[in-house]
Amino acid sequence: MALSISRRILRSFASLNSLRPLSASNVKANILGDGVSCVESSVFRKDESLFLACRRYSASLLTPDSSDGSFPSDLLSKKRVSTPEREIGLLQDLVIPVTNFNNEDKGFMCLAGDVFDVPIRKDIIHRVVRWQLAKRQQGTHSTKTISEVSGTGRKPWNQKGTGRARHGTLRGPQFRGGATMHGPKPRSHAIKLNKKVRRLGLKIALSARAAEGKLLVFEDLEIPSHKTKNIVNYFNLLENTKKLLVVDGGPISEKLKLATQNVHYVNVLPSIGLNVYSILLHDTLVMSRDAVNKIVERMHTPINR
Repeated sequence: MALSISRRILRSFASLNSLRPLSASNVKANILGDGVSCVESSVFRKDESLFLACRRYSASLLTPDSSDGSFPSDLLSKKRVSTPEREIGLLQDLVIPVTNFNNEDKGFMCLAGDVFDVPIRKDIIHRVVRWQLAKRQQGTHSTKTISEVSGTGRKPWNQKGTGRARHGTLRGPQFRGGATMHGPKPRSHAIKLNKKVRRLGLKIALSARAAEGKLLVFEDLEIPSHKTKNIVNYFNLLENTKKLLVVDGGPISEKLKLATQNVHYVNVLPSIGLNVYSILLHDTLVMSRDAVNKIVERMHTPINR
């Protein structure tokens, strides 16, 4: 394929002194003294003449505002180059910034990849949510059988001679105020779900929030006072957030309880109570550094059989 090299581009390379004919298989790489590698690559043939294309590759970032003259500014694109999104579910450790309610920089924290970067599986989330909702049902519904309903057990009339249907009691299900047959009785609605599946569901929920950028890590959850405005002011700074879940490593402080008890869109939980259904109900998750450490320790603890 013939390549046309304009004189304008050739003049822009200061290191290109002259053109010399080379064979198509001759490829030579020279490393310049300034750390920029110049690669003499393919030779292109056009009208029985050989041309050499020399390209420069540098590790520095070139922008239209660059003043070092390494590349002509009019040839650089002014559009922002979008970086490819991170692939989810590779079990890679994540490094995220740590802050607090005052948006102060508190460094960084590494999140374990086997907890915060697992493959997303909706079927596991569905099973865990069904297990949670079934287990939390009280199951206190109850109806009275014929032996529990109030009333006499006397035979209402003779077996024969009255012309009426034969009955032995007035508290049967066909009479007013009678019993209920096959009605519900108090029972447990819980279904069985393996501990490995429950643990995997929590990992998937945390990974989903981390992949969406909705997982925030705080150094601590200390607030100056118990006033609700401390939480409301921070919530107003968040973008695309309707409900916020705050998770602390230990018992919730009294100030944080009082500051959030009148705000219906902000809820607090200790790390021991963190669950899949609560994470799904809130679009943003805030965890203290201590809560993250305890969750990772909980996920790495061997399952007792």
